[in-house]
Amino acid sequence: MPNDNAPFDGVEVRDTSKIAALDIGSNSFHLVVARVVAGSVQILHRVKQKVRLAEGLNNDYYLDDEAQQRGLDALNVVAESLQDFPPENVRIVATYTLRKAQNAPAFIRAARNILPYPIEVIGGAEEARLIYLGVAHTNHDDGQRLVVDIGGGSTEFIIGQGFEPKMLRSLQMGCVSYTKKYFKHDELKNKYFERAITAAQQELEMIDKAYLRAGWKSCIGTSGTIRNIIQIAQNDSVKDTEGRVSLSQLTHLVKVCCDAGSLDKLQISQMSEDRKPVFAAGLAILIAIFKSLDIDSMVFSPAALREGVLYEMEEQLTHPDIRQRSAESVATRYDVDIEQARRVHSVTMDIYQNCKDDWKIANKELKSMLGWSALLHEVGLQINTHGTQRHSAYILHNIDLPGFNQEQQNLMATLVRYYRKKIRLNDIPEFTQHSGERVHKLIAILRLGALLNIKRQDDILPSIDVKVKTNSIRLSFPDGWLENKPIFSADLANEAQYLQALGLELRFA
Repeated sequence: MPNDNAPFDGVEVRDTSKIAALDIGSNSFHLVVARVVAGSVQILHRVKQKVRLAEGLNNDYYLDDEAQQRGLDALNVVAESLQDFPPENVRIVATYTLRKAQNAPAFIRAARNILPYPIEVIGGAEEARLIYLGVAHTNHDDGQRLVVDIGGGSTEFIIGQGFEPKMLRSLQMGCVSYTKKYFKHDELKNKYFERAITAAQQELEMIDKAYLRAGWKSCIGTSGTIRNIIQIAQNDSVKDTEGRVSLSQLTHLVKVCCDAGSLDKLQISQMSEDRKPVFAAGLAILIAIFKSLDIDSMVFSPAALREGVLYEMEEQLTHPDIRQRSAESVATRYDVDIEQARRVHSVTMDIYQNCKDDWKIANKELKSMLGWSALLHEVGLQINTHGTQRHSAYILHNIDLPGFNQEQQNLMATLVRYYRKKIRLNDIPEFTQHSGERVHKLIAILRLGALLNIKRQDDILPSIDVKVKTNSIRLSFPDGWLENKPIFSADLANEAQYLQALGLELRFA
């Protein structure tokens, strides 16, 4: 009989923490809340909101007011499950629709009034990597595997082995966008399926040969669209005891749809009403994938993007910092002068430490982005020594950087774009997670870190005292040091002129 006074009094209580991941997808918003205990992630709670955000994306890539409101309403529901979560325990990622929407910043600002957590818009390759991470932690397979995730606006393809993704691609085809384009009148006809399948196969021409050459031992599908199709295929035709689906089963479902003729006449008991509107488009995309990649069969994995986010959040379950590996890869590919990168990084971080409190930039994320920018500010040298800052910015803005979301890449690109020469204030983009004033001050710090190492030599800089006020920074050198460095003094004087564009005063003595 339980002890009513002190139940489980003798049970050891382990340290635990609760973490949450929210996936703002093009079709649905998914929240997963988990407990981390003894090195494992235990799912506690899930919330799914059907939003179809991608329906509101017009041909000019603007998200209409109705779709935005549906998204904000869904976030209000999700917010109830995130009350009292500390910021470091919540990660929110947004995918295709907010990647493409020109007015995504406006939606994100409105969302921040509902959820007090940063919203990361992630690139297609990063989305694919996180999807694979979720599958890798929940599905054991020997050998190489292909993972496919059909979303509302894009479809991700990953080939990997163990925990390592080897090939990552995201193609612009999804069940919501294809519904709008090929099944918008709810009619289910062979010619509509054929058009959708052909369009998807045209998209797949960008990857099919490379993926077929790489090969795989097993094929796994993730997320709701594939789950729904596999469940229906299993119940509608000859069942496969291993839960696999084949091309013949998929083509049989097309016949079922065309026999019905329209969505309202389509009677499939295993299909939920909220999934029905995008079923035909998802089926067409999956058939195209089977045909173009010569897939024999596919099994379903319940883990996807949000689970990948959860596993990456928990340090006990992750491998070495993915951002470190990404930065090292870029430095190698673009032949970065490592010694100079270290000099600039060291001085930049010293200045940051002196400025962070008074300038209100004492933020772990800002510090990291400033540090990576210092290390990678010269990646553009390999293109041309003239306009290095522009080339560096272009590379960091456009290259695939696993571990970094779009805003982080944009911030790094902005910092390195203005690490030297003239500052064009109107060209500095607006950020959803960081104020313009903070960004301006990070630019100033990186500029000084680079300028103070202009000689590209070790042990020539003396100890420098750094003092800041709200809109000013003062560099104090040892007595008499600057008097013997007329060119260096002239460079600082020029820099003082440049920094005026940021509303900052540079003084030195």
